[in-house]
Amino acid sequence: MSSELAGIFTPTLVPLDDRGEINEQELARFLNWLIEKGVHGLYPNGSTGEFTRFTAEERRRIVRITCEVARGRVPVLAGAAEANIKETLAACEAYAGFGARAVALVSPFYYRLGPEALYAYFAEIARNSPIDITLYNIPMFASPIDVPTIRRLAEFPRVIGIKDSSGDVAFMMRMIAAVRPIRPDFVFLTGWEAVLVPMLVAGCTGGTNASSNAVPELIRRMYDLTRAGQIEEAMKIQYRVLELFDTMLYPFEFPDGFRAAAEMRGFRMGRGRQPLSAAQQADRTALQRVLRCILSDFGLVEPPPEGCAPRTTITSQDKIAQVVYEVLNELEKRGVLWNKP
Repeated sequence: MSSELAGIFTPTLVPLDDRGEINEQELARFLNWLIEKGVHGLYPNGSTGEFTRFTAEERRRIVRITCEVARGRVPVLAGAAEANIKETLAACEAYAGFGARAVALVSPFYYRLGPEALYAYFAEIARNSPIDITLYNIPMFASPIDVPTIRRLAEFPRVIGIKDSSGDVAFMMRMIAAVRPIRPDFVFLTGWEAVLVPMLVAGCTGGTNASSNAVPELIRRMYDLTRAGQIEEAMKIQYRVLELFDTMLYPFEFPDGFRAAAEMRGFRMGRGRQPLSAAQQADRTALQRVLRCILSDFGLVEPPPEGCAPRTTITSQDKIAQVVYEVLNELEKRGVLWNKP
Protein backbone atom coordinates (compact mmCIF):
# COMPACT_ATOMS: atom_id res chain seq x y z
CA MET A 1 0.00 0.00 0.00
CA SER A 2 1.26 3.48 -0.86
CA SER A 3 -0.03 4.67 2.54
CA GLU A 4 3.16 3.12 3.95
CA LEU A 5 4.94 6.21 2.61
CA ALA A 6 3.01 8.65 4.78
CA GLY A 7 4.83 10.78 7.33
CA ILE A 8 8.37 12.11 7.67
CA PHE A 9 11.11 10.50 5.59
CA THR A 10 14.69 11.57 6.20
CA PRO A 11 16.78 12.14 3.04
CA THR A 12 19.79 10.72 4.80
CA LEU A 13 23.25 12.22 4.98
CA VAL A 14 26.22 9.89 4.42
CA PRO A 15 29.04 9.97 6.99
CA LEU A 16 32.52 9.83 5.46
CA ASP A 17 35.81 8.78 7.06
CA ASP A 18 39.13 10.60 6.89
CA ARG A 19 39.80 9.16 3.43
CA GLY A 20 36.47 10.36 2.09
CA GLU A 21 35.06 6.82 2.00
CA ILE A 22 31.63 5.80 3.29
CA ASN A 23 31.81 5.24 7.05
CA GLU A 24 29.48 2.24 7.17
CA GLN A 25 29.54 1.83 10.94
CA GLU A 26 28.69 5.48 11.55
CA LEU A 27 26.02 5.40 8.84
CA ALA A 28 24.34 2.45 10.56
CA ARG A 29 24.52 4.21 13.94
CA PHE A 30 23.03 7.36 12.42
CA LEU A 31 20.18 5.49 10.71
CA ASN A 32 19.29 3.65 13.92
CA TRP A 33 19.20 6.98 15.77
CA LEU A 34 16.84 8.49 13.19
CA ILE A 35 14.47 5.55 13.55
CA GLU A 36 14.62 5.76 17.35
CA LYS A 37 13.82 9.48 17.15
CA GLY A 38 10.61 8.71 15.32
CA VAL A 39 11.01 9.33 11.61
CA HIS A 40 8.52 7.33 9.57
CA GLY A 41 10.97 6.28 6.86
CA LEU A 42 14.45 6.59 5.37
CA TYR A 43 15.31 8.08 2.01
CA PRO A 44 18.88 7.28 0.88
CA ASN A 45 20.40 8.76 -2.29
CA GLY A 46 18.46 12.01 -2.21
CA SER A 47 19.86 15.49 -2.83
CA THR A 48 20.80 15.80 0.84
CA GLY A 49 22.60 12.48 0.52
CA GLU A 50 24.70 13.95 -2.32
CA PHE A 51 23.91 11.04 -4.63
CA THR A 52 25.69 12.60 -7.62
CA ARG A 53 28.96 12.63 -5.64
CA PHE A 54 28.98 8.86 -5.20
CA THR A 55 29.62 6.12 -7.73
CA ALA A 56 26.85 3.77 -8.86
CA GLU A 57 28.39 1.02 -6.72
CA GLU A 58 28.49 3.33 -3.70
CA ARG A 59 24.86 4.33 -4.21
CA ARG A 60 23.87 0.68 -4.18
CA ARG A 61 25.93 0.11 -1.04
CA ILE A 62 24.20 3.03 0.71
CA VAL A 63 20.76 1.62 -0.10
CA ARG A 64 21.76 -1.91 0.93
CA ILE A 65 23.04 -0.69 4.30
CA THR A 66 19.90 1.40 4.81
CA CYS A 67 17.60 -1.55 4.11
CA GLU A 68 19.66 -3.81 6.39
CA VAL A 69 19.48 -1.30 9.24
CA ALA A 70 15.77 -0.59 8.74
CA ARG A 71 14.92 -4.32 8.86
CA GLY A 72 11.31 -3.54 8.06
CA ARG A 73 10.93 -1.20 11.05
CA VAL A 74 10.37 1.70 8.65
CA PRO A 75 10.02 1.73 4.87
CA VAL A 76 12.92 2.75 2.63
CA LEU A 77 12.30 5.11 -0.28
CA ALA A 78 15.49 4.85 -2.33
CA GLY A 79 16.71 7.47 -4.75
CA ALA A 80 17.32 5.60 -8.02
CA ALA A 81 18.02 8.51 -10.39
CA GLU A 82 20.74 7.55 -12.86
CA ALA A 83 21.85 9.18 -16.10
CA ASN A 84 19.70 7.07 -18.42
CA ILE A 85 16.82 4.63 -18.49
CA LYS A 86 18.96 1.48 -18.66
CA GLU A 87 20.97 2.35 -15.54
CA THR A 88 17.89 3.63 -13.72
CA LEU A 89 16.06 0.35 -14.30
CA ALA A 90 19.14 -1.55 -13.13
CA ALA A 91 19.07 0.50 -9.91
CA CYS A 92 15.35 -0.18 -9.50
CA GLU A 93 15.98 -3.91 -9.79
CA ALA A 94 18.83 -3.79 -7.28
CA TYR A 95 16.89 -1.76 -4.73
CA ALA A 96 13.86 -4.03 -5.04
CA GLY A 97 16.19 -6.93 -4.22
CA PHE A 98 17.54 -5.11 -1.15
CA GLY A 99 13.99 -4.67 0.19
CA ALA A 100 13.28 -1.00 -0.52
CA ARG A 101 9.58 -0.10 -0.50
CA ALA A 102 9.79 2.22 -3.51
CA VAL A 103 12.21 4.35 -5.51
CA ALA A 104 12.29 8.09 -6.15
CA LEU A 105 13.12 9.21 -9.69
CA VAL A 106 14.21 12.71 -10.61
CA SER A 107 13.85 13.98 -14.18
CA PRO A 108 16.88 13.33 -16.39
CA PHE A 109 19.54 15.89 -15.54
CA TYR A 110 21.79 17.90 -17.86
CA TYR A 111 19.34 17.99 -20.79
CA ARG A 112 16.28 20.19 -20.32
CA LEU A 113 13.24 18.22 -21.44
CA GLY A 114 9.70 19.29 -22.25
CA PRO A 115 6.50 17.65 -21.00
CA GLU A 116 6.19 15.04 -23.76
CA ALA A 117 9.81 13.92 -23.37
CA LEU A 118 9.40 13.69 -19.60
CA TYR A 119 6.23 11.68 -19.99
CA ALA A 120 7.92 9.26 -22.36
CA TYR A 121 10.90 8.87 -20.02
CA PHE A 122 8.90 8.13 -16.87
CA ALA A 123 6.34 6.01 -18.75
CA GLU A 124 9.07 3.73 -20.08
CA ILE A 125 10.40 3.19 -16.56
CA ALA A 126 6.89 2.71 -15.12
CA ARG A 127 6.20 -0.06 -17.65
CA ASN A 128 9.37 -1.95 -16.77
CA SER A 129 10.20 -1.23 -13.13
CA PRO A 130 10.00 -4.13 -10.66
CA ILE A 131 9.39 -1.68 -7.80
CA ASP A 132 6.93 1.15 -7.13
CA ILE A 133 7.95 4.65 -8.21
CA THR A 134 7.57 8.10 -6.76
CA LEU A 135 8.32 10.99 -9.09
CA TYR A 136 10.71 13.65 -7.81
CA ASN A 137 10.09 17.21 -8.91
CA ILE A 138 13.07 19.44 -8.12
CA PRO A 139 12.97 22.27 -10.68
CA MET A 140 16.12 23.97 -9.34
CA PHE A 141 18.20 20.99 -10.48
CA ALA A 142 16.24 19.14 -13.17
CA SER A 143 13.49 19.59 -15.74
CA PRO A 144 10.26 20.48 -13.93
CA ILE A 145 7.33 18.07 -14.14
CA ASP A 146 4.09 19.94 -14.81
CA VAL A 147 0.66 19.05 -13.45
CA PRO A 148 -0.81 17.58 -16.68
CA THR A 149 2.21 15.27 -17.01
CA ILE A 150 1.90 14.16 -13.39
CA ARG A 151 -1.80 13.49 -13.99
CA ARG A 152 -0.99 11.31 -17.02
CA LEU A 153 1.75 9.40 -15.20
CA ALA A 154 -0.55 8.72 -12.25
CA GLU A 155 -2.46 6.35 -14.53
CA PHE A 156 0.42 3.87 -14.29
CA PRO A 157 -0.07 1.54 -11.29
CA ARG A 158 3.66 1.57 -10.55
CA VAL A 159 3.66 5.38 -10.12
CA ILE A 160 2.39 5.76 -6.57
CA GLY A 161 3.37 9.30 -5.60
CA ILE A 162 5.48 12.38 -6.03
CA LYS A 163 8.01 14.28 -3.98
CA ASP A 164 7.96 17.98 -4.76
CA SER A 165 10.83 20.23 -3.66
CA SER A 166 9.62 23.45 -5.24
CA GLY A 167 8.20 24.77 -1.96
CA ASP A 168 5.21 26.06 -3.94
CA VAL A 169 2.04 25.43 -1.91
CA ALA A 170 -0.24 26.42 -4.79
CA PHE A 171 1.52 23.95 -7.11
CA MET A 172 1.04 21.21 -4.53
CA MET A 173 -2.66 22.04 -4.31
CA ARG A 174 -2.98 21.89 -8.09
CA MET A 175 -1.33 18.46 -8.15
CA ILE A 176 -3.60 17.14 -5.41
CA ALA A 177 -6.69 18.51 -7.14
CA ALA A 178 -5.68 16.92 -10.45
CA VAL A 179 -4.56 13.51 -9.21
CA ARG A 180 -6.37 12.56 -6.01
CA PRO A 181 -9.83 12.16 -7.67
CA ILE A 182 -8.41 9.37 -9.87
CA ARG A 183 -5.85 8.01 -7.36
CA PRO A 184 -7.07 8.53 -3.79
CA ASP A 185 -4.04 6.63 -2.43
CA PHE A 186 -1.48 8.70 -4.38
CA VAL A 187 1.33 9.95 -2.11
CA PHE A 188 2.25 13.65 -2.03
CA LEU A 189 5.49 14.45 -0.21
CA THR A 190 7.02 17.88 0.23
CA GLY A 191 10.77 18.25 0.24
CA TRP A 192 10.63 21.82 1.58
CA GLU A 193 10.21 21.85 5.36
CA ALA A 194 10.07 25.64 5.42
CA VAL A 195 6.38 25.18 4.54
CA LEU A 196 5.74 21.69 5.93
CA VAL A 197 2.72 22.63 8.05
CA PRO A 198 0.98 24.59 5.23
CA MET A 199 1.68 21.69 2.88
CA LEU A 200 0.18 19.17 5.30
CA VAL A 201 -2.86 21.37 5.81
CA ALA A 202 -3.26 21.56 2.03
CA GLY A 203 -3.42 17.76 1.86
CA CYS A 204 0.19 16.57 1.66
CA THR A 205 0.85 13.02 2.84
CA GLY A 206 4.16 13.87 4.47
CA GLY A 207 7.63 15.16 3.77
CA THR A 208 11.18 14.20 2.88
CA ASN A 209 12.90 16.86 4.92
CA ALA A 210 16.64 17.50 5.18
CA SER A 211 16.27 19.10 8.61
CA SER A 212 15.18 15.77 10.05
CA ASN A 213 18.85 14.73 9.81
CA ALA A 214 19.53 17.23 12.59
CA VAL A 215 16.23 17.60 14.46
CA PRO A 216 14.15 14.50 13.66
CA GLU A 217 12.11 14.81 16.85
CA LEU A 218 11.03 18.36 15.98
CA ILE A 219 10.02 17.53 12.41
CA ARG A 220 8.07 14.51 13.67
CA ARG A 221 6.43 16.66 16.36
CA MET A 222 5.41 19.24 13.78
CA TYR A 223 3.84 16.50 11.66
CA ASP A 224 1.98 14.94 14.60
CA LEU A 225 0.57 18.27 15.80
CA THR A 226 -0.69 19.13 12.31
CA ARG A 227 -2.31 15.74 11.87
CA ALA A 228 -3.98 16.19 15.27
CA GLY A 229 -5.42 19.52 14.15
CA GLN A 230 -3.28 21.55 16.57
CA ILE A 231 -2.25 23.97 13.85
CA GLU A 232 -1.34 26.88 16.12
CA GLU A 233 1.11 24.74 18.10
CA ALA A 234 2.47 23.23 14.90
CA MET A 235 3.08 26.69 13.44
CA LYS A 236 5.08 27.73 16.49
CA ILE A 237 7.49 24.93 15.71
CA GLN A 238 7.29 25.73 11.99
CA TYR A 239 8.65 29.25 12.54
CA ARG A 240 11.50 27.91 14.66
CA VAL A 241 12.32 25.21 12.10
CA LEU A 242 12.21 27.86 9.37
CA GLU A 243 14.92 29.75 11.22
CA LEU A 244 17.06 26.63 11.55
CA PHE A 245 16.41 25.52 7.96
CA ASP A 246 17.42 28.89 6.52
CA THR A 247 20.63 28.87 8.57
CA MET A 248 21.56 25.35 7.45
CA LEU A 249 20.63 25.96 3.81
CA TYR A 250 21.60 29.40 2.59
CA PRO A 251 24.97 30.43 4.11
CA PHE A 252 26.59 27.00 3.57
CA GLU A 253 27.34 25.02 0.43
CA PHE A 254 24.47 22.50 0.35
CA PRO A 255 24.29 20.21 2.28
CA ASP A 256 27.21 21.26 4.52
CA GLY A 257 24.94 23.11 6.96
CA PHE A 258 22.91 19.96 7.55
CA ARG A 259 26.09 17.92 7.94
CA ALA A 260 27.39 20.42 10.51
CA ALA A 261 24.14 20.26 12.49
CA ALA A 262 24.14 16.44 12.46
CA GLU A 263 27.70 16.53 13.80
CA MET A 264 26.46 18.68 16.68
CA ARG A 265 23.96 15.94 17.50
CA GLY A 266 26.88 13.55 18.06
CA PHE A 267 27.74 11.99 14.71
CA ARG A 268 31.05 11.93 12.82
CA MET A 269 29.92 13.14 9.43
CA GLY A 270 33.39 13.96 8.14
CA ARG A 271 34.18 16.32 5.29
CA GLY A 272 31.95 16.21 2.23
CA ARG A 273 33.30 15.23 -1.16
CA GLN A 274 32.96 18.72 -2.58
CA PRO A 275 36.27 20.51 -1.87
CA LEU A 276 36.06 23.85 -0.06
CA SER A 277 38.26 26.89 -0.55
CA ALA A 278 40.05 28.52 2.39
CA ALA A 279 37.43 31.27 2.45
CA GLN A 280 34.62 28.70 2.53
CA GLN A 281 36.33 26.87 5.38
CA ALA A 282 36.46 30.14 7.34
CA ASP A 283 32.80 30.77 6.55
CA ARG A 284 31.89 27.30 7.80
CA THR A 285 33.68 27.81 11.11
CA ALA A 286 31.91 31.10 11.70
CA LEU A 287 28.52 29.77 10.71
CA GLN A 288 28.80 26.71 12.92
CA ARG A 289 28.75 28.95 16.00
CA VAL A 290 25.46 30.50 14.89
CA LEU A 291 24.05 27.07 14.11
CA ARG A 292 25.05 25.78 17.55
CA CYS A 293 23.29 28.75 19.17
CA ILE A 294 20.05 27.90 17.37
CA LEU A 295 20.25 24.21 18.26
CA SER A 296 21.00 25.10 21.88
CA ASP A 297 17.90 27.31 21.86
CA PHE A 298 15.94 24.14 21.06
CA GLY A 299 17.62 22.49 24.04
CA LEU A 300 19.26 19.87 21.83
CA VAL A 301 22.96 20.78 22.24
CA GLU A 302 25.12 22.80 24.59
CA PRO A 303 25.70 26.45 23.59
CA PRO A 304 29.19 27.53 22.45
CA PRO A 305 31.62 28.51 25.26
CA GLU A 306 31.42 32.20 24.32
CA GLY A 307 27.64 32.14 24.67
CA CYS A 308 24.84 33.32 22.40
CA ALA A 309 22.87 36.52 21.95
CA PRO A 310 19.73 36.76 24.15
CA ARG A 311 16.72 35.32 22.30
CA THR A 312 13.85 35.45 24.77
CA THR A 313 12.43 38.88 24.00
CA ILE A 314 11.98 38.61 20.25
CA THR A 315 9.19 37.15 18.13
CA SER A 316 9.52 34.15 15.84
CA GLN A 317 9.66 36.38 12.75
CA ASP A 318 12.27 38.61 14.38
CA LYS A 319 14.46 35.57 15.06
CA ILE A 320 15.01 35.10 11.33
CA ALA A 321 16.34 38.64 11.02
CA GLN A 322 18.52 38.05 14.08
CA VAL A 323 20.01 34.92 12.51
CA VAL A 324 20.93 36.87 9.38
CA TYR A 325 22.53 39.59 11.52
CA GLU A 326 24.53 37.06 13.57
CA VAL A 327 25.78 35.28 10.46
CA LEU A 328 26.90 38.52 8.82
CA ASN A 329 28.48 39.74 12.05
CA GLU A 330 30.48 36.53 12.51
CA LEU A 331 31.70 36.59 8.90
CA GLU A 332 32.70 40.25 9.15
CA LYS A 333 34.69 39.63 12.35
CA ARG A 334 36.64 36.90 10.58
CA GLY A 335 37.37 39.10 7.58
CA VAL A 336 35.48 37.01 5.04
CA LEU A 337 32.68 39.51 4.42
CA TRP A 338 33.69 42.71 2.70
CA ASN A 339 30.38 44.49 2.24
CA LYS A 340 27.98 44.15 5.13
CA PRO A 341 24.56 45.55 4.13
